[in-house]
Amino acid sequence: MKGGLFAAAALLTVVAGPATGQTPAKLPDWSGLWEPEGTNTAISGLPESITEARAEGKTPASGGFNRPLFGFGAPWNEEGKRRQAARQKETANCRAQGWGFPMMMNADAPIQFFIARDKVMIVNAYRDVTDVRMAKAHPSEDDLWPSVWGDSIGHWEGDTLVIDTIAVKNPHEYFHGAPPLSDKAHYVQRIRMDKPGHLVEDIVIEDPATLTGPWKAHLSFQPAEGFERMVYDNYDNDRTECGADSGIAPSKVGGGE
Repeated sequence: MKGGLFAAAALLTVVAGPATGQTPAKLPDWSGLWEPEGTNTAISGLPESITEARAEGKTPASGGFNRPLFGFGAPWNEEGKRRQAARQKETANCRAQGWGFPMMMNADAPIQFFIARDKVMIVNAYRDVTDVRMAKAHPSEDDLWPSVWGDSIGHWEGDTLVIDTIAVKNPHEYFHGAPPLSDKAHYVQRIRMDKPGHLVEDIVIEDPATLTGPWKAHLSFQPAEGFERMVYDNYDNDRTECGADSGIAPSKVGGGE
């Protein structure tokens, strides 16, 4: 009988112990606005160098920081290479309403985190939103459909936020500079503050339709100096379509999934 009691006690200890996805006693403080490390975003939502170049009718540079999510170093398979080549051909003639997922995490526009126990939201000035339901499961396939930002669930591993996202439409269809992944791509983000005033993210993307294996990228963020609030605006000439002159022809990148 005594052995049975000890076994029961051990079982209770295992069940009551820390579990993956358990909310920490004190939630991390990632307040303020954040931008990719190495850039300097102005109130327009873009680096001043880009705004000035556009005003002068020049082609702006990439923004002055690393953009691994553009996909130039991704392990593309033959279909992925075809899509990426097509994307590069039409990018110069496109405008977009926002960045979408996953590019909102590697964009000029600052992002902001809203952290609660049951939900984390990541937003930017283009109204891109990653809505993360904490310690939940993805809906069944019958109740799931691809969208610009996908379906995201998350949990905490210590002070690291782990986000699992599926059902993202081909990102290129919303933002012309985004990688042309399929609707079946699976994204896992791990975000943490490695030192005061500095966030890092490691993202792994799997997509058998366009990639030969896991695509891994590392991102880092710095405080967006000079911003005290998120500024929303109607961005002139923004649209999601592409064309040789005015952007009226829809994008042809993708496989019709």
